[in-house]
Amino acid sequence: MIISIHQPDYIPYIGYFYKIAYSDFFVFLDDAQFSTDNMHHWNNIKTPQGELRLKVPVENKLGMKINEVRTRDTLKWKEKHLKTIEMNYKRAPFFEQIFSTFSQLLLKEYSSLAEMNININSWIANSFKLNTPLLLSSNMGITTTKETRVIDICKVLNGNTYLSGNGARAYQVPEHFADNGLTLTYTNYKAFEYPQLWKDFIPNLSILDYIFNCGFDWTLIETHLGGKLDGNR
Repeated sequence: MIISIHQPDYIPYIGYFYKIAYSDFFVFLDDAQFSTDNMHHWNNIKTPQGELRLKVPVENKLGMKINEVRTRDTLKWKEKHLKTIEMNYKRAPFFEQIFSTFSQLLLKEYSSLAEMNININSWIANSFKLNTPLLLSSNMGITTTKETRVIDICKVLNGNTYLSGNGARAYQVPEHFADNGLTLTYTNYKAFEYPQLWKDFIPNLSILDYIFNCGFDWTLIETHLGGKLDGNR
């Protein structure tokens, strides 16, 4: 049973959904501490001039959890993001098919940044027809922190394998997982080239870049990454 865990990021890249597809359970770590360094409230799209960062203005104080942080909607940032996205992707093959639903989801009123990101990311995963159950860490009643929290989440879900992002290699200890009956593995996702607007290919942009250009075509992703990823391996 493969478990993966990640903070609810804003319109994340393909690799985020790769982890979902490759897991038997995916947990949104919505009660993790908010960080301006991580991609909880920003991501990059492509323009004729290159990458452009879309950043969500938020109301936050030091130590707040992602599910406590609210977006500053009075600044009309949602309308600005949508206008910027439309300007740069309206020529993309699947723009008309997808943009309306994305707009409706983004423009809804949410209680927190986490709720907004989870709503949008769940819609994207479902549109890719990924069947992995999506859970919230805040519903699990787990009070431990850091690596111990990850291990405890896996144990609650009866997992035997934890699929981690590569950024955690620096501080995770395989023996700590093994002592709890868990195998620690790392994602082998690698960026691949797909049809894209505006000159040279840029990897690891927001998932919006992929779905506007290629639609919700998970088969194309599987083809490039080598086989169907449906958990239980």
